[in-house]
Amino acid sequence: MFCYQCEEALNQKGCTKNGICGKKGDVADLQDDLIYVLKGVAYYNLKARAQGIEDAGTDQFIMDGLFATITNTNFSSGDMESMIVTGIALRDSIKDKLVKANAIDGNTGPDAAVISASQLTGKDTGILTTEDENVRSLRELLTYGMKGMAAYAHHAYVLGYQNSDIFEFMERGLAATLDNEIGIDALLALNMECGEKAVTTMALLDEANTQTYGNPEPTAVNIGVKGNPGILISGHDLHDLELLLEQTKGSGVDVYSHGEMLPANSYPAFKKYDNFVGNYGGAWWEQTKEFEAFNGPVLMTTNCLVPPKDSYKNRVYATGVVGFDGIPNIEANEDGYKDFSAIIEQAKTCPSPQSLEEGTIMGGFAHAAVLSVADKVVEAVKSGAIKKFVVMAGCDGRHKSRQYYTDFAEALPKDTVILTAGCAKYRFNKLDLGDIGGIPRILDAGQCNDSYSLVVIAQKLAEAFELEDINDLPVAYNIAWYEQKAVTVLLALLSLGVKNITLGPELPAFVSPTVLGVLVDMFNIAPNTNVDDDLVRLV
Repeated sequence: MFCYQCEEALNQKGCTKNGICGKKGDVADLQDDLIYVLKGVAYYNLKARAQGIEDAGTDQFIMDGLFATITNTNFSSGDMESMIVTGIALRDSIKDKLVKANAIDGNTGPDAAVISASQLTGKDTGILTTEDENVRSLRELLTYGMKGMAAYAHHAYVLGYQNSDIFEFMERGLAATLDNEIGIDALLALNMECGEKAVTTMALLDEANTQTYGNPEPTAVNIGVKGNPGILISGHDLHDLELLLEQTKGSGVDVYSHGEMLPANSYPAFKKYDNFVGNYGGAWWEQTKEFEAFNGPVLMTTNCLVPPKDSYKNRVYATGVVGFDGIPNIEANEDGYKDFSAIIEQAKTCPSPQSLEEGTIMGGFAHAAVLSVADKVVEAVKSGAIKKFVVMAGCDGRHKSRQYYTDFAEALPKDTVILTAGCAKYRFNKLDLGDIGGIPRILDAGQCNDSYSLVVIAQKLAEAFELEDINDLPVAYNIAWYEQKAVTVLLALLSLGVKNITLGPELPAFVSPTVLGVLVDMFNIAPNTNVDDDLVRLV
């Protein structure tokens, strides 16, 4: 095992026995094998696309296979083994079509395209098999960017929204990592293209969510508890939430959001459910104590699962690509319907949740809400009431160094506004920072994919101020990262030409010194340091 795809990489180098995330070494090795198989599938399906004979199921398989390997998503060796077997069968099916069409010689191709299941066993398919440090760095940066893209594409896909250009790029990107003739310049270009496709993907998901559930509205979200039994739903998948709310209507069971599901409280379509009563708890890393205190069952819809404690493991359920041995996975039928009756019946037997806190927190400041008062925002900037916007988006994490983001938010001058998205907000979204002329000083756009909203807001502000360069706006970027979706967001920002991004709490271990130097030269990326110095530099 060697894994350094998340911010918790051991000693800022990489996990080598078991993952800090809780992933066992054998599962990490199987995830490497799955990525290797996906590369072989992509290699052949690209050729099949050129012939017009691509396999219809390949798009979803590659998308979900990438998604399953994101940190804190799937911990199950059985799930990995099953996907590997399916992937090899799919790859060989595509290859056979190409051979029959006289499009390829079936005996040629990179190892990932021809290796058998028995040959894969015991083979080293890990990251370190790419010997050149800089090539390896750019290959992994590209792969992690595509993993995050796959997660966002998945959420759009289940709502009936897809874009063939996104799937074609994932295949092209995966296949490129097999080509030893592709050097640093070409890989860097592919990473920038990955950022462009990330913007496309986040825009697609924004369209899927808003067309299906309406534009988020500024909303005071309850963070207290009611007296009924409850179900806690965590993750990012709004379709799963919709199905759960429909099935719990009139059951006497309340539904609470957790973690990245918090923004769902601001969508108009979900406000009609009386049993959707608010948000419980905070970011993903606090779930071991929060799931314990909740008392009722928990549904994990996407990544952000922490290996559950035995004391509550019997009331944790997974769905979609999430997996953990000993936890049931509720699968969708052919029509996309999921039967959550087992969760609902268990909830009825459980005590109501323990109270963690009381009050409300504000959310729902996605691009439609902010742009509806754009004239007010522009006037506040022109008058000097707002001197700076600080984008504090991304991920939260369990390291004590994350206290930096709370301290930084508290120390910001009162004429600054925080733009946020993702679970990074849990470090400061319950602070009382007040408002500026009625504009809250914390504008929460939603989930990490809603970083797209922050881009839209910045672009519209640039238009309002008649600026040609987005970097001339009074906007600073202090981004927190943890896993691969944050990599996707970072590449998206870079592809849009955003410069001077501060990144932390640690720089990615997978970015080599040389590659980091290139990114610094091109975009002036810098690590965060301490609150006082960063305030001077950013504000």
